[in-house]
Amino acid sequence: MASNHRLFQGSIVALVTPMKESGEIDYTGLCRLIDWHIECGSSALVIMGTTGESATVTEQEHFKVVETAIAHSDRRIPIIVGCSSPATQKAVELATVLNRLNPDAFLCVTPYYVKALQEGLYRHFSELAGACHSPVLLYNVPGRTACDLENETVIKLANNNNIVGIKDAVGDIQRSKELIDNLGDD
Repeated sequence: MASNHRLFQGSIVALVTPMKESGEIDYTGLCRLIDWHIECGSSALVIMGTTGESATVTEQEHFKVVETAIAHSDRRIPIIVGCSSPATQKAVELATVLNRLNPDAFLCVTPYYVKALQEGLYRHFSELAGACHSPVLLYNVPGRTACDLENETVIKLANNNNIVGIKDAVGDIQRSKELIDNLGDD
């Protein structure tokens, strides 16, 4: 999991997706939020992650939000896009579509509510990383997904050159220390 790129340093903000009162996506508001974060010095933005309502929008809306964010940011700030599904094939299909937009990276959460075995998680992330044309950040948030990506599996996944980091929302310092100890400077 090595990367010295500026994308993985500093304040990486998981951006909400602004909505109008009607429930439609507010694309003008999205562009204002992107500009505000650029002006304030944020290091990168996560678009259509779990904070960005990715589970509640249509696939077309997901694509259009990412497309709008990448076009509007015009490479002024790195864009990391959410690319997740409990079904591996569906996540791979989403990655294939999002690859056309050339995001700076992908953030891939554990398959939610599936309670997959560790070998299944390893296979899921390996296949998904193979489909992504940009670096992949794993996202482990068992409190929300009912699925925990254990350190042993993360360490095994670290051998995949396209998996470059993890957003770990476990909240256990000892687990984080174990990852750091086993992965070194990477």
